[in-house]
Amino acid sequence: MIRVIVADDHPIVRSGIVGLLDLDPGVEVVGQAGDGAEAVALAADLRPDVVLMDLRMPGVSGIEATSRLTVELPGVRVLMLTTYETDDDILGAIEAGASGYLLKAAPHEEIVAGIRAVAEGHTVLAPSIAATLVTRMRTERAERPQLTPRELEVLRLVAAGRSNPEIARELFIGEATVKTHLIHVFEKLGVSDRTRAVTLALELGLL
Repeated sequence: MIRVIVADDHPIVRSGIVGLLDLDPGVEVVGQAGDGAEAVALAADLRPDVVLMDLRMPGVSGIEATSRLTVELPGVRVLMLTTYETDDDILGAIEAGASGYLLKAAPHEEIVAGIRAVAEGHTVLAPSIAATLVTRMRTERAERPQLTPRELEVLRLVAAGRSNPEIARELFIGEATVKTHLIHVFEKLGVSDRTRAVTLALELGLL
């Protein structure tokens, strides 16, 4: 039996979700919450397997509540169930520690299957959510500055603390060539010094 808390600020919607879950013999709704703060308090008291969490609620939002649950009750899994599917909402929920993100328009069977999967330690994403994340990742990757292999070699040596003459000797190129590569690196990264170039390259995952 999977013990579930349903958190949603709309009583009618919450009752509808509870009614659907009550039809499944493998799921037991042990509590209902009207906002994030109540969801966290109930979870601390009832220790459910899963909290079915709405995203936007008055006071403590679903994302904030999820973040608190992740820290305070790491054994409790959170499955977001919402009507919102913007990039920021999705990423905010996942970064907060949600184990899944489904839409309220999903079929009853999909929601129950998501609860079971999350309770077992898996991650669940609605198909449209997964597609949104993939698109965003591809876009970010395409927008990331593209350094040539040689520019990356030079930048790695800069990160290792090598001077231009040392880099030139190590790569068997002229010092003027090293400077040219660094100028190109600075232009591509939009920086003006070696330290910022290395820091930004690390932040972007280039090094």
